[in-house]
Amino acid sequence: MMNKNFLEIKNVSFSAGGKTKVKNVSFNIENKGDIICLLGPSGVGKTTILRTIAGLEKVKTGSIKLKDKILSSAKDHIEPENRNISLSFQENSLFPHYTVEKNIDLGAQAKKLNGKKKINPKKIIKLLNIEKILSKYPHQISAGEAQRAALARSLVTQPDLLLLDEPLSNVDQSFKEEIQVQLKKLLHDLKITTIIVTHDSYEAFYLGSKCGVILNDQLKQYDDPYNVYHFPNSVEVVKFLNRGILIPAKVTGENSLENEDLGTIKGNFIKHYPKGSDVKLLLQPEDLEHDDKSNLKLEVVDRKFRGTNFIYTLKTTTNHLIPVLVHSHHIHQHEVDEKFGIKRPIYIDHIVCF
Repeated sequence: MMNKNFLEIKNVSFSAGGKTKVKNVSFNIENKGDIICLLGPSGVGKTTILRTIAGLEKVKTGSIKLKDKILSSAKDHIEPENRNISLSFQENSLFPHYTVEKNIDLGAQAKKLNGKKKINPKKIIKLLNIEKILSKYPHQISAGEAQRAALARSLVTQPDLLLLDEPLSNVDQSFKEEIQVQLKKLLHDLKITTIIVTHDSYEAFYLGSKCGVILNDQLKQYDDPYNVYHFPNSVEVVKFLNRGILIPAKVTGENSLENEDLGTIKGNFIKHYPKGSDVKLLLQPEDLEHDDKSNLKLEVVDRKFRGTNFIYTLKTTTNHLIPVLVHSHHIHQHEVDEKFGIKRPIYIDHIVCF
């Protein structure tokens, strides 16, 4: 017998206001309690996908199944209130005439009717650090606080499926990472299956067990975060993640290629190309190593300090700009216009080419 997926989306084109946003999408969430992230630039249709799964938009083609029950298809449409799905929007969706506490209570009451083991609202309030604003009204709190209060309300409804649209976009960076850690733990502990929409790849890679990248009205790649990052399946995904550069190279053998500026590069090809093929090689910041003694020297055009590391941007003789990551404890920091050595022979574990 085949394993049933918790959520199945099959050949659905997602549209809003008569306009198709994302075409012919299929993906599954295998198990109850899994968290997946949908990643993409704004305006690409990520919110439309959530609205459709929640039942606020209808589908003309394909089907959406939750726990083996059809929610949406060309023939069927279960109303939003009968789906046990909670959708938390990016914009403040709190009831303005109720305090934060009352807003959260309403979520908890909605759940009592179903007679499930209740989630303790106090635990969630503490976790999201909103004890101090419980007696305030939505217009008296900041955007970040409102976002956390709306998140608390969604969590206490204990849905079969939780849909979060940019849940931390208004939360301060210093507090965001802490909330990500706590949110991930909470969702796992409560086994709440969740789809999170974000445009922040670090957030998606941290929170999601699977990550879907949506670009140019398509789901381009749906995979483990590690694979999306290290083995992007298209030039578009590479450009969207903006974590590397494509440089021209020629395949010279089973495990080697040649680039005009860097010379021979060896490693394991993810996909094999015939000898002599012209390809674009993906170089990510961690692929090249710094070595002052090397005879391969490139000019530094930029240096970004990232706390634990520096990212140097180096210019090659053919004017390609290559990012190289160096641990911030290295003694010899290079200034702009200085020369920077690249360790040879160049070996890259996974060679990704297009």
